[in-house]
Amino acid sequence: MSRRTPRLFAAALAVAALALGACAEQTSTDTPAAAGGSSAAAFPVTVGKLTLEKRPEKIVSLSPSATEMLFAIGAGKQVTAVDDNSNYPAEAPKSDLSGFQPNAEAIAGKSPDLVVLSNDTNKIVDQLTTLKIPVLLTPAATTLDDSYQQITDLGALTGHPAEAADVTKKMKDDIAALTKDLPQRAKKLTYYHELGPELYSATSKTFIGSIYTLAGLENIADPSDADGKNGGYPQLSQEVIVKANPDFVFLADTKCCKQNADTVKARSGWAGVTAVKNNQIVALDDDIASRWGPRVVDLLRAIVDATAKVPA
Repeated sequence: MSRRTPRLFAAALAVAALALGACAEQTSTDTPAAAGGSSAAAFPVTVGKLTLEKRPEKIVSLSPSATEMLFAIGAGKQVTAVDDNSNYPAEAPKSDLSGFQPNAEAIAGKSPDLVVLSNDTNKIVDQLTTLKIPVLLTPAATTLDDSYQQITDLGALTGHPAEAADVTKKMKDDIAALTKDLPQRAKKLTYYHELGPELYSATSKTFIGSIYTLAGLENIADPSDADGKNGGYPQLSQEVIVKANPDFVFLADTKCCKQNADTVKARSGWAGVTAVKNNQIVALDDDIASRWGPRVVDLLRAIVDATAKVPA
């Protein structure tokens, strides 16, 4: 995800969340991958409305999450170009292509035999389809099951179904291990997840929020978007946060906006907040905290490790 300004970033998140319904007809989760659970990479393979006659060897990924998934399942050598925000893994062939403002002509210039997108901005799917370029739309996940399905679909389409199954199994096993021995608390710990210093946050109804729910935490942002009109990404006020008095502050704006424990402590009126008083301000990796690939396990681990330090 892009880290331009906090306002633009949060707006992009909200728009993406609201657009999920519109994208639903084109998402890959409607039809199970033809490869199913088979370990054989047999073609042709069909996912949703997309059928590939042979294994793609020139994949263009315009989604940082999809890029991470492709490399995790062993399809990295088939990826010939990724968007300007796909910075992980380091060997990903970064280009000047944009996932936020995709250009059909620029994408076609890479001669791809598969393009993976997370947004259908400017009807780019139709544009590429007209050029007879296969496209897989993998919208922002709202649940872990969405992530698992996208990994499975990418595995089928790239000829790596067994590797994809291994990745999803490891994710599930790691998540189960992280959550099985959580301390039993009489009262849930509360948290504020910060997307940017303009105080945009994410509710429990978002993918990000669902990870905190797995860790047994209560989200102070939920009442600020109870009707869902902000797509799960409300902008809070200083007063709302201070009054909610969260036990933890998790910062997902450490890279983009240079936020850290010191900048939070310096905010007017925040000195009495429990998270500040108890030094429970957690700096997250912006990228890991905004993507839905295999590294979501690392996000959960960071949350669980931080909160485990508080006695039950």
